Amino acid sequence: MAFTVRVVPKASRNLVKEEGKGFKVYLTKPAQEGLANSQLISLLAEHLKIKKYQIKIIKGDKSRNKLVEIT
Repeated sequence: MAFTVRVVPKASRNLVKEEGKGFKVYLTKPAQEGLANSQLISLLAEHLKIKKYQIKIIKGDKSRNKLVEIT
């Protein structure tokens, strides 16, 4: 199952919002050296109640718009 995620780095708090068929995720970490991506995976795993290794960023590794897959 794949879905889109819009990421907002350097936000004041961590938050996951469902929007249509995807998510909008606010992250406190900056988009440097993969910090935001690792925090994104952790937050999505917690929100969806699955393990972190089940989430994979397919497309948009260096973009705010990402395509994420759950295996």
